[in-house]
Amino acid sequence: MGNGVRECPVDFPKDVGPVTSAHLPAEENQEQKKVLNSLMSGALAGAVAKTAVAPLDRTKIMFQVSSKRFSAKEAYRLIYHTYLTEGFWSLWRGNSATMVRVIPYAAIQFCAHEEYKQLLEAVPSCRALTPFPRFIAGSLAGTTAAMLTYPLDMVRARMAVTPKEMYSSIVHVFIRISREEGLKTLYRGFTPTILGVIPYAGLSFFTYETLKKVHADHSGKAQPSPPERLLFGACAGLIGQSASYPLDVVRRRMQTAGVLGHTYSSILLTMQEIIREEGLIRGLYKGLSMNWVKGPIAVGISFTTFDLTQILLRKLQHGDENQR
Repeated sequence: MGNGVRECPVDFPKDVGPVTSAHLPAEENQEQKKVLNSLMSGALAGAVAKTAVAPLDRTKIMFQVSSKRFSAKEAYRLIYHTYLTEGFWSLWRGNSATMVRVIPYAAIQFCAHEEYKQLLEAVPSCRALTPFPRFIAGSLAGTTAAMLTYPLDMVRARMAVTPKEMYSSIVHVFIRISREEGLKTLYRGFTPTILGVIPYAGLSFFTYETLKKVHADHSGKAQPSPPERLLFGACAGLIGQSASYPLDVVRRRMQTAGVLGHTYSSILLTMQEIIREEGLIRGLYKGLSMNWVKGPIAVGISFTTFDLTQILLRKLQHGDENQR
């Protein structure tokens, strides 16, 4: 060649088939399995926990959005009256909407928490995942899930507080709200939800992870037993929900304002009206005692189901790999 550049023959691979998961690097394949496991475990955890406490959850919402004074006796009367007038399964009314929301919500939240933990552990100052990063990982996970599934939470709240004749299905709720109140109504109460989920998810995950770590340090056992997991989850739920409860009341009022004849335009104005009409404790903390029963049960079941499902899926995968 006149330019003095020597040409080198290049052998291209022949008969290259489509790239499959078998061609992927082992680490990438493992990461995909880990994410899928987290999504499946989180979805199951949310579904089991919410179904278990659905009647109490519906009753709590009905008290939150009304001006009736809450008491255990009144809660029992409301549950019994609903059972007599609408039937046993009406106690789970809105649970289908809850499942449509909570399955993706829980799947995203638990999966996001695992990913945020991994990202924070990569930061040199956070390698041991000290308390503050633990709280941040939980808050970011809850915020991510809430942002992606909020309209479904709105629909669930509407179905919980209205008679079954008003909305025939989840799709019907979306159609009526969009047509009669506008699409932006689907995000009414979004701000207090995000403000509430930051301390709720942050403290819940922080408490649960911390209790597991303390247990491992003092007992010498790598993993707590299922009853211990339930107890740790119950403590996490109690602390997390108590810290964020007033904002939970505010978001429920804003979500259901359109069907209950109220106009709540902002968080502060909603809080002021609730306090003025019902008082600070009786208004913003209405139903909290029921939440102290419902919340710890739900969160305990949720964390325990997630952990045990993760362990089961890992064992099944390792068993499959050993057979190959």
